[in-house]
Amino acid sequence: MKYVDYYKVLGVERDATQADIKKAYRKLAHAYHPDVSKSPDAEEKFKEVAEAYATLKDPEKRAAYDELGRHPQGEDFVPPEQWQEQFRQSGADFSDVDLADLLAAFAAAQRSAEAGGRGHGRRHAPPPLRGQDFEFTLPVTLEQIYSGAETEVSLQIPEYDAQGLLHQASKTFRIHIPKGATDGQRLRLPGKGGAGLNGGKPGDLYLAMKLQPHKLYRVDGKDLYLDLPLAPWEAVLGASVRIPTLGGTVEMKIPAGTVSGRKLRLGGRGLPAATGSQGDQYAVVHIDVPRTVSDEERELYTRLASVSSYQPRSHFDAGA
Repeated sequence: MKYVDYYKVLGVERDATQADIKKAYRKLAHAYHPDVSKSPDAEEKFKEVAEAYATLKDPEKRAAYDELGRHPQGEDFVPPEQWQEQFRQSGADFSDVDLADLLAAFAAAQRSAEAGGRGHGRRHAPPPLRGQDFEFTLPVTLEQIYSGAETEVSLQIPEYDAQGLLHQASKTFRIHIPKGATDGQRLRLPGKGGAGLNGGKPGDLYLAMKLQPHKLYRVDGKDLYLDLPLAPWEAVLGASVRIPTLGGTVEMKIPAGTVSGRKLRLGGRGLPAATGSQGDQYAVVHIDVPRTVSDEERELYTRLASVSSYQPRSHFDAGA
């Protein structure tokens, strides 16, 4: 049998508190989750982390695991004799087993002994244990947090079967994304996490929202920024142009003489806040020029160049 150092898997000391163990698990589970990590061994690492946490988060299982003593990670080892006796009482075959199977069989033997009052007499039934909490990343769009939305999400939730072995169960949930939600905000689905033990309540499922990049808008808090290309004549003469917003298209007046880089504000067209307030949208002007021109257009530009007195680089001479 290969020894698995669950403390090493989670990167914590053997005297780590339950809070330290939970914190380490959440960090690693997120890092190795197959939906997040691109590493080829991410799924295997995720399972190792979940298996380690399932043992160390339970005080009774952790105490039983600690009884096995310390061994190097991956070393072949033989459990103590009393463990082998309990294992045989469970009716399992000891010839081909891993550490997770050993712990599950030992727990089954313990429950059997407690139920029958064998050995040291009848014990109290083990206390109910709350199920494990899980956290996943939920990609969301600007459109969803602008208006609020209902969506379905399918997740692979770690579960233990009747033999105590870990596997992935596919589950689909209907999610409500609240209007005005923010990047990183967590949605809680009570009772949708891991199953409880000994009649304990199930854990919770948390979804951390991750705002996806948008093809048009950049986000700064509750404000949105949009690049607005203008033709040279629109910038010089002024114009009325149609501007997209998350709430629909609006008309914007472009003042004559608008320069590149100017920010034109559309009040209350940004993202909503939970308080009911609304951010603004800014159109950032960029003067764009045609890449090809007709003969007539070229003639007009040539005439403009000959009659215009505008000197865009006059400040070069002033600073010389």
